[in-house]
Amino acid sequence: MSERLTALRETIRQILPQVDGVIGLKTGPAGIVAPYLFKPGHPEMLDSLALWPKEPVPDTLKIIQKAYPNARLAIVCRGCEERGVVEMFKHAQVSLENLTLIGLQCVQEEALFCRCAKPYTVHARVTVGSPIAGVPDPLTEAFAAKSQAEKLAFWKEQFQHCIKCYGCRNICPQCFCNVCALEDEKWVETGRLPLPNPSLYHIIRAMHMTAKCVACRECEETCPAGIPLAIHFRLVARDVKEMFHYETGAVIEQKPPQLLTLEEGDYERSGLP
Repeated sequence: MSERLTALRETIRQILPQVDGVIGLKTGPAGIVAPYLFKPGHPEMLDSLALWPKEPVPDTLKIIQKAYPNARLAIVCRGCEERGVVEMFKHAQVSLENLTLIGLQCVQEEALFCRCAKPYTVHARVTVGSPIAGVPDPLTEAFAAKSQAEKLAFWKEQFQHCIKCYGCRNICPQCFCNVCALEDEKWVETGRLPLPNPSLYHIIRAMHMTAKCVACRECEETCPAGIPLAIHFRLVARDVKEMFHYETGAVIEQKPPQLLTLEEGDYERSGLP
């Protein structure tokens, strides 16, 4: 890992004079790793450059671009984060103009930790490290092999632990609706725990994440109840690929399938049989 860190540090040094800043990870005084904007003229800050644990850097890009839309930026991103940037671009959340993607290829240990099928970048202008093959996701495969009754029982038990902290939604770089259905009293009751129907929260979120999940596992890592949420979303992504021939972050020019939420009376007004 030290060789990869050295290579990434040198790559950023070379790119810094060409941009206004490079978004990467930095180890703070308390040893906490967080996204950071490395700026030209301060190369000494790269001494604190970090590789792990990964953090949702696409959200940091979104915040900076919103405040400084003309800034020339570079961002260090792993495979999942690169897919996140691509999907956010498709939904007009970030701009790829004046943006340089620095691909950080994951090592085997990191891929196994994330149970990642695509631990590599494909769109980056420059990459650090050698791409490796994806690894199996034993949790998802074990769940997929269950019967329908077993699957239902599994999620009923898991969702009973949900405390509706909104951590999974807040950490997800693909959750960016201006009005969130999960805060609508009609769908998810507020001010009450445990939830009368805890599954409804997660079903609604899964529906809204259709064709958007990039398999970063941030939701699963954030969940204080330890719910294996990645299983939920990865199987939805598998269905999207089969039904719509769409993979998140794979092709920049490919538009995602448009999925609509029907309001009361929409079906009757549509004239459909």
